[in-house]
Amino acid sequence: MARVPAAALHALAEVMNPIRPLRNASRTLTHRHPARRASTAAGLTPRSRPWTRAAGLVAVVLLGAWLGLLVVGDVRVPVGPMNTTMTLRPSVAGGTKINVSPLGALQLDSHVAPVRLDVNVDQLDPDRAQALVDHPERLSGLQDEVAQDVGRGTLDLAVRSCAAVVTGATALGLAVYRRPRPALAAGGLALTLLVASGGTAYATWNPDSVLEPRFSGLLSSAPSLVGNARSIVTEFDVYQKELARLVTNVTKLYDATSTLPAYQPDPTTLRVLHVSDIHLNPASWKIIASLVEQYKVNVIVDSGDTMDHGTAAENGFLDPIEDLGAPYVWVRGNHDSRVTQEYLKNLKNVHVLDDGRARTVAGLRFAGIGDPQFTPDRSKPEGAEASQELAGARLASALRDQRAAGTPVDVAVAHEPSAAREVDGEVPLVLAGHVHREDMEVMKYGTRLRIEGSTGGSGLRAVEGEYPDPIQASILYFDRGSRRLQAWDEIKLGGLGLSTAEVSRHLPKENQPGATPSPTGTSPSPTGTGRSPAGTGPAGRGSAGAASTSPSPSPP
Repeated sequence: MARVPAAALHALAEVMNPIRPLRNASRTLTHRHPARRASTAAGLTPRSRPWTRAAGLVAVVLLGAWLGLLVVGDVRVPVGPMNTTMTLRPSVAGGTKINVSPLGALQLDSHVAPVRLDVNVDQLDPDRAQALVDHPERLSGLQDEVAQDVGRGTLDLAVRSCAAVVTGATALGLAVYRRPRPALAAGGLALTLLVASGGTAYATWNPDSVLEPRFSGLLSSAPSLVGNARSIVTEFDVYQKELARLVTNVTKLYDATSTLPAYQPDPTTLRVLHVSDIHLNPASWKIIASLVEQYKVNVIVDSGDTMDHGTAAENGFLDPIEDLGAPYVWVRGNHDSRVTQEYLKNLKNVHVLDDGRARTVAGLRFAGIGDPQFTPDRSKPEGAEASQELAGARLASALRDQRAAGTPVDVAVAHEPSAAREVDGEVPLVLAGHVHREDMEVMKYGTRLRIEGSTGGSGLRAVEGEYPDPIQASILYFDRGSRRLQAWDEIKLGGLGLSTAEVSRHLPKENQPGATPSPTGTSPSPTGTGRSPAGTGPAGRGSAGAASTSPSPSPP
């Protein structure tokens, strides 16, 4: 290797001496001030834009606030006799949406803000509804009570919503940024937006919006709920008339499309309309009157629970019975009191059955017994089943006495099926209700038990469950000579707010206890309950043997 002269090395050292202090100073400055190092490096990489960071923060705030409202932002509030759930939801147009499941929804243009108030009517509270029935004087103050309930619920909802949006936005900000400062900024911004939305809603609040609601779902075709609260009573009469017209149209459709070679009632046939468990539903009277007219009913049999609490205040509900166009045979149910029974005894065309006493009405001999229990609160006292069986045994004894006297009873009536089963073998047919669903059976000793559904769609209980109960009734055809059941039509209407109807024809295998051949004029199907064919009409249901329609057909 060539040796560098000493003079050259000395000259290089003199050149490097002023550079080393500068390099060391630069290293020291870099270690002590990392921000300057970042700014130096930033000159070599693209710098993030402020509006991008702001848009990201807004997205985090909106998403976090929505998640917070979705998880914990609802309040359960009792409003009058109803249980409701109130919730705030993000919305472009604002307003208020009232969901009345399963009937549909009402939308009100109550305010203009980026939040919407959702009110879900969950169910009717039976205890609070009963309190209103027991104390009718409370109805006068119901409007103020509802207003107070709504105000209290709205205040609770506002507090809970503030906590929900702040918590949701802060939690999501912490998850995204992993630093407390931007997370707290997200929570503060969410609270600011919610307060601003509330202020906008308050400034644009329109109380008159309740007078112009928009309906969706089944409510769009329910005249009973159109308009403001003052017109509901008037409009409900329109709804009743629509139900009666539906019965009329379906009956005519059924007559036109069904082919019934096995049984065709003639003008001399006795027609009995069996109803039960009306439970204070005023729409039932229009339906019953329509059935009486369309089927030329000779007598109506009500197997009880016409009322709901049996109070004297409810008695006026019974007055339309006098104008139904047919005699009314009635037995007491567990929701009917002795006060109810005494009131009915004084109405014209009403025949009250009790203690097994028999009455001949429209060519048929009836006997019945009232329910031994009075339980309007739907309680089940100890020994209730035994009392029903005892009442049924008393009815069976009265039936035996009638037969021994040469005046046998054609139809027995009791409210509960457990009481009705005690008369097996003593009468060809016994009618009952109570369970709110239709059923038919031939018991061990040959008596046919016919259980009717709720002709009132279970009354106030129609909105307790997820779906309203159907309105049910039956037309029973009796031979005038033998006074035995020949056939029956099951009629089922959709519950509250529904526009559907179904009629199905059935034929019995036996018409009296112990008799195997069918009476003259009938030809039962091999299964014993032959449903009529659907016919050729558009509403036929094949082998189901029912004529149905939805929605209501055009008026005749």
